[in-house]
Amino acid sequence: MKKQYIFFALIVTLNIFAQKKANSNAPKTGNPILPGYYADPTIKKFGNIYYIYATTDNEMLASGAPTVWYSKDLQNWYNYTMEIPSLSSVNLRNFWAPDIVEGKDGKYYLYFGNCQAGCNIYGYVSDTPIGPWIKLNEDDTPIMAHNYPRKGFPSLDAQFFTDTDGKVYAYWGTWVHYNGGYAVGELNTDTMKDMVNSTNIPLEQTPKPFEAAYMMKKGDKYILMYSGDSCHDETYKVRYSYADTPYGPFTEGANNPILSTNEDQSTHGPGHHSVLQEGDDYYMAYHKHDYPMTRGGLARQVCIDKMVFENDSTIKTVVPTNRGIENIIKSNVPKDLAFNTNTTASSYYHLNSLEHDYEYKPSYATDNNNATMWKAGNNSFPQNLIIDLGSVQKIKRVMTQFEFASYYYQYTLEYSKEGENWKMYSDKSNNQTSGSPMIDDNDVSARYLKLTVLATEKVGLYTAVWNIKVYSSLFDIPLQLKNKKSNNSPALRSKKEMLVNLNLSDISKEESISTIKNKGSIGGIFTKKGDVTLEVDNEGIKAIKFSKGALVLNQPVPKTLGWNGSYTISTWVKNPEVAKEGEILVSWCDRHEFNLANSYNALAYNSGHYGAAPHLDGHFDMRYNKLPEANKWHHIALTFDGVVEKIYVDGVLDNSQNMLLSSAIDNAKIIIGSSDVGEHFSGFMASIQMYDYAITDKEILNVIKNTTPKKSTDNFK
Repeated sequence: MKKQYIFFALIVTLNIFAQKKANSNAPKTGNPILPGYYADPTIKKFGNIYYIYATTDNEMLASGAPTVWYSKDLQNWYNYTMEIPSLSSVNLRNFWAPDIVEGKDGKYYLYFGNCQAGCNIYGYVSDTPIGPWIKLNEDDTPIMAHNYPRKGFPSLDAQFFTDTDGKVYAYWGTWVHYNGGYAVGELNTDTMKDMVNSTNIPLEQTPKPFEAAYMMKKGDKYILMYSGDSCHDETYKVRYSYADTPYGPFTEGANNPILSTNEDQSTHGPGHHSVLQEGDDYYMAYHKHDYPMTRGGLARQVCIDKMVFENDSTIKTVVPTNRGIENIIKSNVPKDLAFNTNTTASSYYHLNSLEHDYEYKPSYATDNNNATMWKAGNNSFPQNLIIDLGSVQKIKRVMTQFEFASYYYQYTLEYSKEGENWKMYSDKSNNQTSGSPMIDDNDVSARYLKLTVLATEKVGLYTAVWNIKVYSSLFDIPLQLKNKKSNNSPALRSKKEMLVNLNLSDISKEESISTIKNKGSIGGIFTKKGDVTLEVDNEGIKAIKFSKGALVLNQPVPKTLGWNGSYTISTWVKNPEVAKEGEILVSWCDRHEFNLANSYNALAYNSGHYGAAPHLDGHFDMRYNKLPEANKWHHIALTFDGVVEKIYVDGVLDNSQNMLLSSAIDNAKIIIGSSDVGEHFSGFMASIQMYDYAITDKEILNVIKNTTPKKSTDNFK
């Protein structure tokens, strides 16, 4: 067992090291093809326009807005947020693994998975590939429901295949390795919403499956491709089987897997793909993990590489590249004047954690590489980026791709000939419309261009730019769609305050702890709920003893802690016995508001997978690397700066992970000693501080010095 553990630890270490060495930062790369976090891509061509429908990632378990990307040249892509009516019972959040079919009536039929009312696949129809969309079933009846075609089967990840005889088949299923195999059925092409002759494909016909079935035909052979292993790590890969009929039986492909993590791990965890055919050539669109990789592996990015058949039943191994595919379509987009120019910024973020040492450099904003971005040094505003074109140039168009296409950024663009006197090129300081790219047209001559970001739509989002491109002439943009204006006001900013401050040494034995005044900036009163007492422990330290109780603040959770807002929790605790679960020290989110990973945050002290920081899913939770010893006083601090979450024990960094949170605080309370559903702490707490920003390593040491519990002269026994 010891040898096995050492071997496993070595493999994990090597994988982490390989990820650190991934080389995807070269300028002007073709992969990823989209500037943002998207997964499960379906690539289609309707008329002379290419479309990519995908899951919007890096938000509440991949539950971002339903968007579509479109392009005429497979190089320059434009994003649009589609109008999709919600279900009558729930407000749609999951837009998972979409696919689209052009019906024989000339209309477009959009299908996607959702797990808010059971894991179902819903259908919509429109006269265009981008909507607006109308429900196929007004009563919200799914096209493929949970438990179909077999009880317990989750209906997700549907992909549709039109055979040469005009029949349309669907293939769907996820977690199929323990759900009995993929499902297949025929779609009624008269209604486009009824499935017939549906059944399961036996597991042995698609070895080592997980999800994401995709059917295509080559000659007389039916090629069923799918993704295996885990989407959360480097094991994710594409496999395939083939058959003589759409229903099988299927035979495993000769050289599986055909797409997997490459040697330098610049393509990490590739899978969940679709295929584009151009003449006799085939191209595989798939997703891979971002770099540096966000915890849980759900900040994915879309890539495309060439796929080659050896014969009708054999696919050659797909070589994943940073280069992408050659320019197979002539582009009308002129030269980017900003490419590889000298670029400076007000600040840039240095990711320094146990996993990574990586800089989000200003130059990454002008390298025409969707794997890299400039990110400001912190989430304060304003932040600026200055581009030096090298000489005075005619500027007629600027296109900016911010980190999140679905949320608006407020900004200005200014220009100058000498870099000192600035004039306004475009004033978007009151912008409330999202988009990627943001397009700003004018007609000026300048050498310098300055982007200043003033605010974001969501709390805690950084100033961050995948690419900013500058052109000396205008050109046609396909469709020219514009998103609706958001009704949300710009996000509130951190005031860099201590929100909560309780020091138990300040409470005398004569005072009641039924109510305790919060000495932090948001004020209010903590009220005792359940079994909470003020005691002196066996070391003479005065502290609150929690059994099955909590202290609940009567003030609302500050808006600055919402969404991706930064925070610090600092506390002195002593846990007589460390349990495997529960033992929540502090919570401030409502798990019922979204009930999705990363929408919930708390500080814990247990030995389980969420031992330090729970986020509702084991793939995202953070545990202690070295569990604080039981029955001893420890200072524990949890910090999050909007990029990295860190846990410190007695002033030493114990664990860290890259995160993007979607904190659900609207109906939440700040609770000490418990979570919103219990999970009570069963130990002592001597002090607690809560901040609306991430304090530094040095500041943590100062807090420890100033709050170290001292022996009490009081006697409560």
